[in-house]
Amino acid sequence: MDYDGVKSVNMANIKSAKKRILQTKKKTEFNKFVKSRVRSKIKKIFGLIESKKKDEAKVQFLSFESDISKAASKGVYKKNTASRLVSRLSEKVKKIS
Repeated sequence: MDYDGVKSVNMANIKSAKKRILQTKKKTEFNKFVKSRVRSKIKKIFGLIESKKKDEAKVQFLSFESDISKAASKGVYKKNTASRLVSRLSEKVKKIS
């Protein structure tokens, strides 16, 4: 059985259950997109830290901080997780000589 790309052995018959399947799929795709973007920015910042490019790292960090704050407000990340990521990365950016 297939319901808009969602394959399942026991497909829902109730309209509200079908709607929840679609909502879950949509939210999952959004969360994956946001988390992927955040991970990419973290990798980019670590690359700049490795190559000792402090100014570029600061600019990228500000962009990262904005993105992760938005993700936390949307519920993609928990507030403390977002705060911890920002804190640890900020510390590493500040240590670049």
